[in-house]
Amino acid sequence: MANSYGPFEIITPTEKSEFWLTPGLLSYHFDQSQDFNGFNYGVGGEYKFSSVASLTVGTFRNSHYEQSNYLGAYWQPIAIGRANIGLVAGFFNGYQSNNNGGWFPAALPTVTIEGERFGLNIIIIPTIGNRVSGSLSFQLKFKVFN
Repeated sequence: MANSYGPFEIITPTEKSEFWLTPGLLSYHFDQSQDFNGFNYGVGGEYKFSSVASLTVGTFRNSHYEQSNYLGAYWQPIAIGRANIGLVAGFFNGYQSNNNGGWFPAALPTVTIEGERFGLNIIIIPTIGNRVSGSLSFQLKFKVFN
């Protein structure tokens, strides 16, 4: 049962057991004057253990054409229709402008839309000075089991 507040619903946490494969991201960079990589291919996985939370791990070719890795957790307690809203928080590496390419923490707003077998994570990466170039990133995902 969810609590409704206008178009928003607060999702009641329920137990789940789903595994999704994620093949990387497509990114639209806000600064189009730079030569950013918009096709961030890779491989990853997402284990959804709750209706509002999941764990994620993976690797991808980042926007600076370097290899990056990530480890994190999604928390998305709000829904608007089929879209779940929240954030992903975790650790990333492979960006020379952040910790000289070493691991660093980040928390990013996310929207997820899931069907029976396919889903989409939309990740909003804000521009932070000369350290982070902002983008809107789209991550397709494929359910392996539930």
